[in-house]
Amino acid sequence: MMTPTEIRNQRLAQKIVNNLQRRHFGAFYCRTTHEILEKVRELIPEGSSVAWGGSMSIRNTGVTRMLKEGNYVVFDRDDVTTAEDKVRMYRKAFECDFYLASVNAMSEDGVLVNIDGNGNRVAAITWGPEHVIFVVGMNKVCQDVEAAVKRARSVAAPINMARFDFATPCQKDGSCHNCLSSDSICNYISIQRMSHPAGRHIVILTDENVGY
Repeated sequence: MMTPTEIRNQRLAQKIVNNLQRRHFGAFYCRTTHEILEKVRELIPEGSSVAWGGSMSIRNTGVTRMLKEGNYVVFDRDDVTTAEDKVRMYRKAFECDFYLASVNAMSEDGVLVNIDGNGNRVAAITWGPEHVIFVVGMNKVCQDVEAAVKRARSVAAPINMARFDFATPCQKDGSCHNCLSSDSICNYISIQRMSHPAGRHIVILTDENVGY
């Protein structure tokens, strides 16, 4: 039997899927990690080239591990250590068949919000790879775009900064200061209202509480 939270998420997810489709996204709702993995296998043909950004959502769900263990050409930024090699991997992403990511927040009417430090992730989402697949937990859904931007700045960014040893104000107290620090990861803010060309972007919503 579904819990009240699961019932609410299922109903809201269907509304969001419909709104995403109106905005020319591919959109699916997968309640569990197992369903996410099956959907990604269905969407990405064997032999395809794939890359991804720093998303914890795709790592938490095991998507990256599945792709590395499967029959795919994988460009994994986690496998390199030097700054030069990381940049090379960032550039490889633009040539891939599929780029995988998540969002920092999204609105109920289907607008995606992402904040980036270097810009490589929002750049690849915007242009380059033939397809982009997002794995998005319902924990990242906000009522409107304004709330989504606030979530990205005030929740996702400070939590992501906690992963890194950078001297930003939010790393010290967990709160956004709208800072001008040279270490800021809030340098590029992307608000994506539609998928272009139609169907290039695919959103997989999930009940799993993944990512930040």
